[in-house]
Amino acid sequence: MRRFLPLLVPAAVLLLAAGCGSDDDGGAAAPATSSAPEEPGGDPAAGGISQADNDLQVEIDLGDGSAPQTWTLTCVGFVEGNHPSAQAACDHLAGIERPFAPLPDDVFCTQQYGGPETAHVLGRWAGEPVDLQLSRVDGCTLAQWDSLVPFVPAVASGDLSD
Repeated sequence: MRRFLPLLVPAAVLLLAAGCGSDDDGGAAAPATSSAPEEPGGDPAAGGISQADNDLQVEIDLGDGSAPQTWTLTCVGFVEGNHPSAQAACDHLAGIERPFAPLPDDVFCTQQYGGPETAHVLGRWAGEPVDLQLSRVDGCTLAQWDSLVPFVPAVASGDLSD
């Protein structure tokens, strides 16, 4: 038995690994995750539609009574969406380690009002879910907003198309 033990352990590991990658119905192993958009029929929680790793939607409200604008942006080796500065936004976000990290709860912020503008970002970035509310109501949120330009508009320009 001791002679066969070194052979049994690797065989058991291989069997376990093969079993982990199969469907409950005995089908083939699950496909590898890719950064390309997937076909409908993926995540049931998303209504059967899978989402790319870098796929975002941002709703911008200038707070001036005009209707909010919604932009989409997908950065997966190619750029897609109706974002007015899509390539620049993708390039900028790719250069930030965690662009949609929430502000820490214990941070002290200057009482500096930057304006009524707000944004709501939804989607996925770097494979992680994103659901971030942005505003310009204090020094921390101003810095957070400004770090995301050109993904969000540079408010000083007053023009959402840049």
